[in-house]
Amino acid sequence: MSQPRYGIWIPVYGNCGAMNHPHEPCEASYKRAKHLVQLAEAYGFTTTLIAEHIINPRNQELDQLETWTTAAALAEATQSIEIIAAIKPLLFHPVVLAKMALNIDAISNGRFAINLVSAWFIPELQKSGIAFLPHDERYRYSQEWLQVVKALWSGERVNFQGDSFYITDLCLRPRPVAQPHPRVYLGGESDAAKNLAMQAADVFFLNGRPLEVVRETIADVRKRERQKSKPLQFAMSAFVIARPTDTEAQAEYEYLLELTKKDDRTELLKGVEPEVVMFKNMAKYVSVGSNGGTAAGLVGSYDTVAARIADFVEVGIDTFMLQFQPFAPEMKRFSEEVMPRVRSLALVA
Repeated sequence: MSQPRYGIWIPVYGNCGAMNHPHEPCEASYKRAKHLVQLAEAYGFTTTLIAEHIINPRNQELDQLETWTTAAALAEATQSIEIIAAIKPLLFHPVVLAKMALNIDAISNGRFAINLVSAWFIPELQKSGIAFLPHDERYRYSQEWLQVVKALWSGERVNFQGDSFYITDLCLRPRPVAQPHPRVYLGGESDAAKNLAMQAADVFFLNGRPLEVVRETIADVRKRERQKSKPLQFAMSAFVIARPTDTEAQAEYEYLLELTKKDDRTELLKGVEPEVVMFKNMAKYVSVGSNGGTAAGLVGSYDTVAARIADFVEVGIDTFMLQFQPFAPEMKRFSEEVMPRVRSLALVA
């Protein structure tokens, strides 16, 4: 068994309006993001993801951390961890985004990546006066957008004419440190998302799901046409609750589940179009955390959680993007208790 990579979700919403854990600050600030990422780096985590929203999806009166300025600052404030910034193509022209990404790539000395999200929260675009395209049109737009970005990252002089973009005799300098270009993550649960990931991404990002569902999803994605020579890798989101015993972990899960029942998701759900497969699928599972959270089953004793991680690695997951509550102490617990157990399982395998 190969050794997996571990990452953390930056709490871009703070703890407000979601779980409201009494030991977690209600703070969506760069200061907190920097503190948690520097801790993660010290604890052995190798990547981090910054989700992108203009406004807090639960309530626009709540704070919301901005993604791209945060990514640039974290690139300077860290030494080794990969910085992944989510990007919604409708918010940035590809030339502007390609140039910004190249600069963060340079600041980080090649540790920068993007996570392409074709957008699902309607109000933040409508309130900004940006047209919200129908689902499949968004993915066609994203495909062309990504084609332009990667062409500009190549360092060559680009001439491009498509349905949405027209680029004439343009090249960007400096060329990327990361070769051949910054890594591209892409997630989604629709056929359009899976097709685009297989065609153009480096890593397909899955929401937390039970093992058999993840196995089936990876098989489904792999059967699609691949335009890149390097195999597609797979990452998964998960919320971790690890304790000395399964009983203690289950008790903590029940406690956190009660906290989530106080979360008012009315505004969030009103802003989701019916075609978004992700929310239909997530409704099938009772879970703690976002993007599938505990549906991945990383709840149990240290040995149980380590064994389940090993099972996911065996079916093809390379990277685990993790959530914790309260974040800092639980992240430390994971690094001290679960990571070594996974390493031991890999040595045995």
